[in-house]
Amino acid sequence: MKIRTLTIILLLVFTSTTILANPIKGLLERIDKGASKKFVIELVKNDKDFFELDQKGNKVVIRGNNYINIATGLNWYLKYYAGVHLSWNGMQSKLPDTLPPVTQKERFDTDLSLRYNFNYCTYSYSMAFWDWERWQQEIDWMALHGINLPLAIVGEETIWYNLLDKLGYTKEEINNYIAGPAFLAWWEMNNLEGWGGPNPDSWYKQQEVLQKKILKRMKEYGIEPVFPGYSGMVPSNAKEKLGLNVAEPRLWNGFVRPAFLQPTDPRFKEIAALYYDEMEKLFGKANYYSMDPFHENKSIGEVDFDAAGKAIMDAMKAVNPNAVWVIQGWTENPRPEMINSMKKGELLILDLFSECRPMWGIESIWKREKGYENHEWLFCLLQNFGANVGLHGRMDQLLDNFYQTKTNPLAANLTGIGLAMEGIENNPVMYELMCELPWRPEKFTKEEWIKNYIAARYGEYNPVVEEAWQLLGSTIYNCPFGNNQQGAHESIFCGRPSMENFQVSSWSKMANYYDPTVTAEAAKLMLNTADQYKGNNNFEYDLVDIVRQSLADQGRIVYNNAIAAFKSYDKKSFEKYSNEFLQLLLLQDELLATRQEFRVGNWINQAKSLGNTQEEKDLYEWNARVQISTWGNRVCANDGKLRDYAHKEWNGILKDFYYPRWEAFWSMLNDQLNGKPAVEIDFYGMEEPWTLANNPYTTEGEGDCIETAKRVFNQAFNQ
Repeated sequence: MKIRTLTIILLLVFTSTTILANPIKGLLERIDKGASKKFVIELVKNDKDFFELDQKGNKVVIRGNNYINIATGLNWYLKYYAGVHLSWNGMQSKLPDTLPPVTQKERFDTDLSLRYNFNYCTYSYSMAFWDWERWQQEIDWMALHGINLPLAIVGEETIWYNLLDKLGYTKEEINNYIAGPAFLAWWEMNNLEGWGGPNPDSWYKQQEVLQKKILKRMKEYGIEPVFPGYSGMVPSNAKEKLGLNVAEPRLWNGFVRPAFLQPTDPRFKEIAALYYDEMEKLFGKANYYSMDPFHENKSIGEVDFDAAGKAIMDAMKAVNPNAVWVIQGWTENPRPEMINSMKKGELLILDLFSECRPMWGIESIWKREKGYENHEWLFCLLQNFGANVGLHGRMDQLLDNFYQTKTNPLAANLTGIGLAMEGIENNPVMYELMCELPWRPEKFTKEEWIKNYIAARYGEYNPVVEEAWQLLGSTIYNCPFGNNQQGAHESIFCGRPSMENFQVSSWSKMANYYDPTVTAEAAKLMLNTADQYKGNNNFEYDLVDIVRQSLADQGRIVYNNAIAAFKSYDKKSFEKYSNEFLQLLLLQDELLATRQEFRVGNWINQAKSLGNTQEEKDLYEWNARVQISTWGNRVCANDGKLRDYAHKEWNGILKDFYYPRWEAFWSMLNDQLNGKPAVEIDFYGMEEPWTLANNPYTTEGEGDCIETAKRVFNQAFNQ
């Protein structure tokens, strides 16, 4: 009797501990208060990643072998049973009082056990000014989408501050090396130093505290963080300051790079050990470390790549003998001569642009004949560059490339997938598609998937909405093989004006692949059924985004008409089209004011909110403004071609930054038509004042987005 009583007590203790430790309960409560009572969560030991959907009485059962897979199953249930789609535009939803039952148990499993998230750039283009509340939502998003291996680099600057202090650098010298909040990613990737700073003392402390909260929540879910490892980076003056043997720093788009500490320098091991020691004191150890020592650096100088790889690997292994080096497959990296001597399991390569320029062995401009040979790798979706706004995707190519891995011998060492976008909070449809691939063993068509997606996203099926989305899926979301452009078809409104405007940023490699009038057709279909969806957050977000795209595409058509009229010396037509262009830009600004996600005030006020003093608020605001406009100073913006790389179709910046440029340009051309000499416009001189300004922008959306979208569309297309 005593033995039985003791057993019951132990079971109760174990059950109670399990419930208290169960992160899914907290996730459900954040989605909808009281939601955790509607589900039964079952953690089942199993070596294979799986989740199951089942039913017990009036409660839905979500079962899996770890909490991330259970969260993935929860997301699957919410989408395909309850018609609830959680995404960046909304991570909360009112669940039905009575959940739709799972009438027949469903099981999903996968051999792709690693699901990675984030590009270094994501941390600056989208996440530079996040607080804990926003980070908490993102970790929930990751769990729901099966992510178990995210890059975790918040607070790396604090590690470096402590390291450089120990090496004898002064506070001023340290702050001249570490970049400001909006530019930390490129400092971390060895591209620049100091730009955007100097950071106040409070910044370092805030980031340390934030990272500890992030890591704690990740640990609760069972998420493995990928820490930033030591790759040989040192300040550009390390040769003079410390007497180190370095590969001399080169320029990156006008910025001076940090130097690279030669692996043969006897202090390489010492400095690497100091770095990892400071990291461990702050954040502990990891099983994965990310290092990209030669990112976008073709002319590194005299470096023994084999020795460099060994020195970096040895320094990491000294911290954790079982650790894995995570490295990006991008341009010429990882250089074969650096990784040839490494053993299988020591390296995990992110095939960064698998949906367009895969390196792993199938046809592309970056094809490697032998793939990654014996090294493990992840099939990644890059999708977005510069966190630019714009509908975009490669649905067919993504599906084709992914399902080729099932039979291609060069994919034998594929161990998972990854999201490697430069910016997030856009095009949720593409990330939803990507995150489902590991759980779908058989290839399917984008058409059948879209039909189910829109029913899940809006909570019900509508044939008119499907028609709109199938149109988008076959055109703007279906960038074809052979088109190697980087991300969305860029909006002409955001480009520096010229007689030959096409792409906005210098590296986009844009090429026309869809009829620009189709987005107006899709927008019209969405508008025709919009009244049925008033208050539907997902529909209203998508409606604004699709109408926004239609205006941008119409702007490109009108621009070409205006330029043709100018070249034809047709004054009347030029006046008509140039005025129409400016009107379209203002209409888009008005439309985007209705949603917080499309307001520049959302970005700027995130930055300002992190400041503790007015001086700090001003510094963070300047960082936020510069990054999305000139990016750098005059030399880096113009000669380095960085300006407008992170351009945004957002309310506020459209009217106050892009509109004045176009107004000045059209005015200059009009003067020429009237016999005045051509005058070169100093665009940087027009742009810099906006980066230095502190005029207020509000965060919250204004007005009825559906009514505004109808009115704006009708005005733009003379409906």
